[in-house]
Amino acid sequence: QVQLVESGGGLVQPGGSLRLSCEASGGSGFTFSRYSMSWYRQYPGKERELVATISVPSNFTNYAHDVSGRFTISRDNAKNAAYLQMTDLKTEDTAMYYCKAIWRDSYWGQGTQVTVSS
Repeated sequence: QVQLVESGGGLVQPGGSLRLSCEASGGSGFTFSRYSMSWYRQYPGKERELVATISVPSNFTNYAHDVSGRFTISRDNAKNAAYLQMTDLKTEDTAMYYCKAIWRDSYWGQGTQVTVSS
């Protein structure tokens, strides 16, 4: 079983930046570097949508069209963590953000709220 804990959300003004973190842990034999990591977001009443993915072992990254050039996904395998650096935030980025780990099975964190408002 893999546990994911997101942090770093909050209230920020339009044009501002936030860095979300996703810390992973697991039982015996857990190897974070095996897992592709993704960030999703969810608007109230809507399905979760993919924001960014970082694959393994290549660390290839992929972004949703509306965040490309503003958001950067990264990972630190030594810290069992993935990150989402968000810049030039817009009001439409306001959502609950979730991280997801995938290898054989998929696992979700509990989410962190990002609110972009003046």
